[in-house]
Amino acid sequence: MTDNLDGVRAHYRASGLTERLKTALAALGPEDQRLMPERLAGLDQFHTRGLAATAELAGLAGIGPETMVLDVGSGLGGPARFLAATHGCRVTGVDLSEPFVEAAHYLTERMGLSEQVTFEGASALALPFDDSQFDVALLQHVAMNITERGRLYGEIRRVLKPGGRFATYDVVLNGGDPHYPVPWARSPAESFLLTAAETRTRIEQAGFETLVWQDDTEAAKAWFSQLRASGPPPLLNLGVVMGPDFAGVAANLGRNLGEGRLGILTAVFEAIPGKT
Repeated sequence: MTDNLDGVRAHYRASGLTERLKTALAALGPEDQRLMPERLAGLDQFHTRGLAATAELAGLAGIGPETMVLDVGSGLGGPARFLAATHGCRVTGVDLSEPFVEAAHYLTERMGLSEQVTFEGASALALPFDDSQFDVALLQHVAMNITERGRLYGEIRRVLKPGGRFATYDVVLNGGDPHYPVPWARSPAESFLLTAAETRTRIEQAGFETLVWQDDTEAAKAWFSQLRASGPPPLLNLGVVMGPDFAGVAANLGRNLGEGRLGILTAVFEAIPGKT
C-alpha cells in the first residue's frame, strides 16, 4: 500500500479558505484588530479535545522559551501560535495543503506572531530542513493520513537534535473497521491507521525511546459527550474550514471511539543520540 497523496490533498483542498476566514472573522472586529489564540480555538485546533490537548502535549514535551519547535502537519497553525504566545518559543509548521499554509500565514499576521511562527508547504515524508535542527517535534492527528510510518518517524528523528523530544497525539485503531467519513478521511482510501502497539514499535524503530505513554480515549469520549450536550457549535468552528457537514463527520469520530473501534494515543519520545 502506498500513500494516496492526491486523495489526501483533495480532502484538505479547502478552496478559497483565506477569504472564508476573513468573512467569518469579521464578527470579531476590524481587520487590523489583533486576535488572540484562544478566540480561534474552535476554528484552528484541528484535533480531538482542541486547545486542552495542545496545552497538555506541550507540558509533556517540556516546551519553554528557548525551545525550537517543529509542528508537523500544522494545519491552520493554531497549535503553533498558541505555543509561541504562551511559552515564548519559536515554531515552524509544515503542511501538505497549500491553502492551509496560506491561511496559517494570514492568521499568524493577524495575531502579530509572524516573527516567532513560520509555515512551509511540504510533505511530512520529506521535511525541508537540515539534520538536528529542532528541540521538539509535534504530531497531532496527522499520522492517520500516512502509511509510510517508518519514513515519517525517520524524518522526524532526522531533524531532531540528539536528546530532542517527539510528542505525538493521534488516533489509533482499537478494534474493528471505523465508520466513515471521519475528519481526516472521507473513505478508507485516505486513512492508514495503526494500533497503539504498532505505532510504538514503528517510532522506537526510527531511533526513539519512550518517555510518556497515555491512552486518552476516555478523555476524548468525555469531550465528545460535552460537545453533544452543549448544543450548536460556535460561529467560529471547523465547518468554516472543512465544509458545513463537518459537525456530522466529527460526530462519527466520537461514535467510533464510543464503539471501541478507535482510540486516542498521547506519547512522548526522546531521540536516542547516534541512532537514526
